[in-house]
Amino acid sequence: MLFSRLWSDSHRAKEEELEERVSALQAALRQCKGVATRWREFGLAITAGVGVVMLGLGFTLGVYREPLKEAIVDLLPSWNSASPISEADSANAAYQKGDYKTALKLAQPLADQGNARGQSMLGVLYYRGRGVARDDRAAIHWFRLAAEQGDVSARFYLGVIYSQGDGVPQDYAEAARWFGLAADKGDPQAQYNLGLAYAQGQGVPQDNVTAHMWFNLAAARFPDSRGRDLATTNRDVVANKLNADQVTEAQNLARQWRPK
Repeated sequence: MLFSRLWSDSHRAKEEELEERVSALQAALRQCKGVATRWREFGLAITAGVGVVMLGLGFTLGVYREPLKEAIVDLLPSWNSASPISEADSANAAYQKGDYKTALKLAQPLADQGNARGQSMLGVLYYRGRGVARDDRAAIHWFRLAAEQGDVSARFYLGVIYSQGDGVPQDYAEAARWFGLAADKGDPQAQYNLGLAYAQGQGVPQDNVTAHMWFNLAAARFPDSRGRDLATTNRDVVANKLNADQVTEAQNLARQWRPK
């Protein structure tokens, strides 16, 4: 009788603890949506929207989340832009305020002129269905044009598109390639997603040393604590699968890494 009562109390306590953890994670997800922060990249201050983290299986254990699916920096400034930066900034400001019709009106001529920021913004508008009907093919078209000019956000979104199979056949190898191109420029979301790819062997050979390196780099570059916590947690999970020499190797790789 006593054993049964103790087991019941213990089981109830565990259930309550699990419910509290789930509630905390759900609250964190709600808070994550729509949060804006300031991010300085390449010497230019731009408004950044913190990406929504999609929680996957195993989230209660803190082991490997789903990839991040929304860029912190939607519209990275392009150094070789032919149009005045102020025009792209105005379009970006309208987007951040939720005035998508104005963002579309300003971004379209920029994109038509070959401006990478305008093309990247147009891609986001079509991909998210903001101010226009969602159109994955149109989004891919504009993202590709921007990515060819080195736009980091466009490269990140192409990685997301191929990992999700949105408007294209799902292709983890192609997703990893695009995440790699953005990660090489220092984008923390792409670095985090590339860490997941290497940890899980998804689109790339499974490699915990490389996964540790990318998680470490992402943790150092995320502008918000939630992103840093995600990257740090998964870095530590991977570290538990490595021996001391492998951890040292991964740390050295992170120290030696430089944006390309």
